[in-house]
Amino acid sequence: MKRWLDALGLGEHAAAFAEHAIDAEVLPHLSEVDLEKIGIPLGHRKKIIAAIAAQSMPAAAPAARRDAERRQVTVLFCDMVGSTALSERFDPEDLRDVMRAYQDACAGAIARYDGHIAQTLGDGLMVYFGYPQAHEDDAARAVRAGIDIVEAVRGLDAGLPVDVAVRVGIHTGLVVAGEVGGADTRAADAIVGETPNIAARVQGMAKPNTVFVSEATHGLTAGAFTWDDLGTKKAKGVTGGIHVYKPTGATEAESRFEAHTAKGMTPLVGREEEIGLLMGRWGHAKEGEGQVASGASVGRSRHRQVAGDTSAARAHRR
Repeated sequence: MKRWLDALGLGEHAAAFAEHAIDAEVLPHLSEVDLEKIGIPLGHRKKIIAAIAAQSMPAAAPAARRDAERRQVTVLFCDMVGSTALSERFDPEDLRDVMRAYQDACAGAIARYDGHIAQTLGDGLMVYFGYPQAHEDDAARAVRAGIDIVEAVRGLDAGLPVDVAVRVGIHTGLVVAGEVGGADTRAADAIVGETPNIAARVQGMAKPNTVFVSEATHGLTAGAFTWDDLGTKKAKGVTGGIHVYKPTGATEAESRFEAHTAKGMTPLVGREEEIGLLMGRWGHAKEGEGQVASGASVGRSRHRQVAGDTSAARAHRR
C-alpha cells in the first residue's frame, strides 16, 4: 500500500494502513468514516476516496438516461510503453503486479485533478477532463495530470523488476456527451466526436515518459507552462497533420487569469465607467474610508487587473 499512497503524495499514512491491516483487498471497501477512525485528515480522506473510486470503477445498476449535450472536453490518453514485450518476459501473475502498480500510479495523478477515467484499455487509460464534472481550467488540469503521471511512473522503477515508461497524449475539442449504446453495451458517460481520436493520435506520437498536447490544448494552457514547439506531424486519418507541443515545466503564474493572459491582452474597450468607479473607490480608501465594490462575475478579473495597473502608476501610501 505504501507505493499506492506514495503515488497520491500521501506516503506518510503508510504506517497507519499497515497498523490496521489495510491492503489492496480491503482498500475498495474503505469509507471516509473508516479513514477518519484511523486518523487520516479530511483533505487526505477525500483524495483517497476519489482515488479508490477512480481505480475500481465497479459495475453499477443501470442509471437514469443522461441526455446528450455538446461539451468542450479535454481527453487524455496514457499508455504503457512495451507492454507486449513485458508479457513475453513475465508470468501472468507477476505481470499483473506490474500492471497494478502502473495503473495505481496513473489513477492517483488523475484523481488529484478531478479527471474521470472513462475506459481502461488493457495498459491504456482514456480520461476526460471537463465531463461529467467541469472546471474552468480543465485543459490545464489535464496537462498537470499528464506530467504527474510521467513522474509517478518513473518513480515505480525502484520497486519493480523492470523499467516502466508511459506515453501521454492530450487534445481538447467539442464532443457530444451523454448516453451511448443500448442494453448490455450502454455507456452512460460516453463522448462522441473526433476529440478522443485526435488525443489517441497525439499519444502515439509521444516519446517514452513524455507528454504531448495538441495545438487546441496548448492554446488554452500556453501561459501556465513552458513549452517545446515540436511542429506539425503527420497523423493517420487527420488531414494536414497535428501540431504538437511538449510541456517542459510550469510557469510562475499565480492565478488562472494571469496564466491565460501571459501572452498579452487586447485593450479594454467600453468599460471606462466601471474603471472610473473602481478608481474612485480606491481614492476614498487611500483617504482612510473603507470601500467595497461588487459586480457581475463576467469580467471581474480583467477590471481588477486594469484598475491595479492604473493605481500602480500613481504614487500612494499604505
